[in-house]
Amino acid sequence: MALPLIAVLNGPNLNMLGLRQPEVYGAATLDDVEALCAETAEALDLAIDFRQTNSEGELVTWVQDCRPAPGRPGAAAILINPAALSHTSVALLDALLAAERPVVEVHLSNIHRREEFRHHSYVSRAAVGVICGLGIRGYALGLTALAEILLDTPGGGMPGGGMADGGAAEGGRAR
Repeated sequence: MALPLIAVLNGPNLNMLGLRQPEVYGAATLDDVEALCAETAEALDLAIDFRQTNSEGELVTWVQDCRPAPGRPGAAAILINPAALSHTSVALLDALLAAERPVVEVHLSNIHRREEFRHHSYVSRAAVGVICGLGIRGYALGLTALAEILLDTPGGGMPGGGMADGGAAEGGRAR
């Protein structure tokens, strides 16, 4: 059986991890985050599609692609670190709601202990959960939560697909 596919999407400036404000974001690089996600996904019997962009429009398109369509299996769920777009992007919120996938929002820093403008996240309205302030471990926790959500949801939480090979899970279970 194909593994459930989780889109791991990263927003602006996350390509600068390890260089930009390590006192806030830590010393880990985006490559370290990707390696942790791959290791965690393998242990959870998940497949991941790990991406980063500095473009709001590209991130919105990737989220839209998570919804299955003819000829496109989509993704079973979305783990997203929208970075600064959390606080500004209604377009990203709308795309996440339209995707109709379980979403977990993750932030490396605790956005509630930072500047006031970072305390609000549009993305949180589309998320089943938010993890912040735990550094890159938040990604592993987010993948674990999504694996459990998919197991507990009839059909793996994925009307019309969301498997790594485009097939549907048997017996209404994601794995």
